[in-house]
Amino acid sequence: MSLVKIISVCIFSLMITACKTAAPDPETLPKDIAERPADADSRKYDQAQLDILKSAIDAEIAKEKCTDPKDWAFSPIGAKACGGPYSYIAYPKKNEESILAKIENFKNRMIDHNKKYNLTSDCMLPAEPVSIRCEGGKAVLVYP
Repeated sequence: MSLVKIISVCIFSLMITACKTAAPDPETLPKDIAERPADADSRKYDQAQLDILKSAIDAEIAKEKCTDPKDWAFSPIGAKACGGPYSYIAYPKKNEESILAKIENFKNRMIDHNKKYNLTSDCMLPAEPVSIRCEGGKAVLVYP
């Protein structure tokens, strides 16, 4: 065999060998969410999902500048473990349908979270705002 043929065969063999990939180790693959145990890591994950939902609500609200309080409304938000909201949030009336749907979803997910992890909370209801005022382009809840 000529030197060129030997080098060609070697290079071809290396290329084929290099293209083969080993099967991934099943232990290093991500686990299906249904297989994840309900432990502290799962609770952190679930809490992070709630935080993402709340951030989406806040982001949608933040898109609107408050110039006239009459264009804004408020809603209870979240759910305490023993019932009732944990707070109130102001939102622009023009996006009411979208925002209230997200607030309702957030509340329901929080209720499920509280039940899943058998959480407790104080049973005091937050004060309900009486109105809204605009400060620096942001809606601020006014309490009695």
